[in-house]
Amino acid sequence: MKTKKSPTAHAYRYTHDGDAEVLAKHSFPLPPPGPDEVSVEVIAAGINHMEAFLRNGREETWAEDPWPRGSGSDFAGIVIATGAHVSSIRVGADVIGHVRTGAHASHLNVPVTHVVPKPAGVDWETAGGLYLAGATALEVLEDLRIGPDDTVVVTAAAGGVGSIQVQLAARRGARVIGTCGARNFDYLRQIGITPVEYGPGIVERIEKAARGARVTAYIDNFGKDTENVAEALGVPEEKYRSSEDRRDIELALLREDPEAVAHGTERLRQVTQLAGIGGFRLLVSGLYPLEDIIEAYQDLERLHSRGKIVLATHPVTTYRTLRARELHESMP
Repeated sequence: MKTKKSPTAHAYRYTHDGDAEVLAKHSFPLPPPGPDEVSVEVIAAGINHMEAFLRNGREETWAEDPWPRGSGSDFAGIVIATGAHVSSIRVGADVIGHVRTGAHASHLNVPVTHVVPKPAGVDWETAGGLYLAGATALEVLEDLRIGPDDTVVVTAAAGGVGSIQVQLAARRGARVIGTCGARNFDYLRQIGITPVEYGPGIVERIEKAARGARVTAYIDNFGKDTENVAEALGVPEEKYRSSEDRRDIELALLREDPEAVAHGTERLRQVTQLAGIGGFRLLVSGLYPLEDIIEAYQDLERLHSRGKIVLATHPVTTYRTLRARELHESMP
């Protein structure tokens, strides 16, 4: 085993269901990695709605897991030790990885099958928030076989999954319409997407934005009566994906059986490569020190964020500034 002296690790865990306030910091000596594991010093870790649903009991999958439970599935960091059977990754390598739970930590041990190399051109904040949102976005597009003959509507298009989906769909040659609140119009336009506002009359607004083209696919990340909208637009049933479909995809990407892990890691590899060549830009609209994890989740649950909210274990500064979106929204 190739290793340095084991550090003291910090991880956020919880002992009962609840809101973000149940998360508490635990400190412990990081054990050496197992034979097929790597030890990673985490630099950045994303947060996701699914993690909150699992923590507060809204999502009952894995409800029988023992206590205490870890938090977080996305991470990026530096390999500080490798197990005896690991030859594909060296100590000092930058990696992006995924776990079902436990990424909200300063260090973690993870099977080498859960990580991929981080390209030099992908910044740490993007890397830390890449897995669940990016893999879900790509999974849906692959499932629907989105291509240049499609005109696709993506709801909640400014969110973490939606913002990646719209950019990758456009990269595939599709005409893309993103639904969102009016405050996100400028953001969607900046990434080349036609925005349409939610609310009464949305079918007519989508048809106008489509400029005579038939809407061929509809991806719902919003979860509010969108099936009726898709039906009114004439979208074939097989080209509609609901927020429940997204839930199932995310849970599948978090499973720990070897087949699911291999599939998730391959999706992560594909998304990482796309990020590395500029196939999409992930907006990190909130960057919090790991110690501010409760505030970060509260920010996420207000549903105001564009792109991703990410935790940093070594922020350059902990001085808090008014986020650009808050400044914009405070203006009359």
